[in-house]
Amino acid sequence: MNRPGKVTQRDIARIAGVSQAAVSMVLNGGESAANRIPAETRERVFTAIRETGYVADPIARRMAAGRNQILGVFTYEPAFPSAQADFFAPFLLGIEEAAQELGYDLLLMTGSSGGQKKIFGENVRLRLADGCLVLGREFDRDELERLVAGDYPFVAIGRREDAGGPVPYCGGDYVSATTALVTRAIGMGHKKLAYIGPVAGAESSVDRWQGFRATLGGGAEMVARLDAVLPTPDDMLEAILGCGATLAVFTELSDAVKVRGLARARNFDVPRDFSIIVLGRHERAAETGTRFTTFRIPREEMGREAARMLVRRIEGDTAVEQVLLECERIEGETLAAVTG
Repeated sequence: MNRPGKVTQRDIARIAGVSQAAVSMVLNGGESAANRIPAETRERVFTAIRETGYVADPIARRMAAGRNQILGVFTYEPAFPSAQADFFAPFLLGIEEAAQELGYDLLLMTGSSGGQKKIFGENVRLRLADGCLVLGREFDRDELERLVAGDYPFVAIGRREDAGGPVPYCGGDYVSATTALVTRAIGMGHKKLAYIGPVAGAESSVDRWQGFRATLGGGAEMVARLDAVLPTPDDMLEAILGCGATLAVFTELSDAVKVRGLARARNFDVPRDFSIIVLGRHERAAETGTRFTTFRIPREEMGREAARMLVRRIEGDTAVEQVLLECERIEGETLAAVTG
C-alpha cells in the first residue's frame, strides 16, 4: 500500500475505472453532487482510496514531508455527553497538550450521523490526518485488525489484545494496581471478598479481574461475584451482607456510590460493617460526597504519551510500542482494618 501523499486523483480514477471528474465530484462536490454519481461508482472510488491511502488534501501534498501536521482522534462512544464527558475529558486534555508541544493540530472524528460509529467510512476523513488516536471502552475488532494490517499510523489508548498482530497502545496498568490495592486490604485482615463487576469483554475488565484473582489464596477467598451490568443496588448489598464479606471490590465507582448510599439508609456503616474499594477512580460531574479507597487512572498522562507515541510513528516509522502507566493509590475513607 502506498503512503498518503504519493497518489493523485488521476491514479484513483485509473484504479477505479472512472473519470477524474467523477473522482473529484465524489471527493469535493458535496453530498448533493456525490449523490449524482451511481452508488457502484462511488464505492469503486472509495475502495481505491482506501487501498492506496490517498489523502484528499492539497496542502498535505505541497508539504515537503508529505504531512499536514494533524492528529486524528476517534472515539467509539460520544466524547462530550454528560455521562461520558468526565471520562474522556482528561484523555483529550493530555492529547491536546502533547499536540501543541509537538506542533500538530487535532481533528476530532465524529463519524456518521446515525448508527454505530466506524473508523473506516465512506467519508474517508481518516486520511486527512497523518495518524489517529483511537479511544473507546470496547473496540470494533474487525476495524482494529484492519488498522494493524495496514500502514496508517495509529495508537490505541488503553491496552488492546493482538489483532492479527501487536497493537500499539498506551494504557493503565490495571493488573498491578488492582493486585496492590486488594493485597493491602487483605493485609488489614480482609479474608472474605466480594467482587462486583464484569470479568470479561473489554481488556480493562479482564485486567482488573486478573489482578484480583492473583490475590486469592493464602486465606483470602472470593465469597461472592456479581456482574454489575445486571444486579440492582439492592441485589449487590444483599449479596455482600448475605455472604459475610468484609470487603466489597467494585469495578465501577457509580455502583459503589449507590451501594454505600443504600447501606447508609439501612443503618449500615462503611467501613465499620464492611469496607469498599473501587478499582479505578472514574471522574464524574456529580460530587459523590465520599472519598473512596481506589487508584487514580492516569488518563491525562495516557493521552499525552499516546500522542507522543503516534508522532514518533508518523515521523520516524518506529516499531510498535506498548506502554502501561502506573496507577497511583488513593487512600480514601472506605477501607478499614477488620476488628473482632
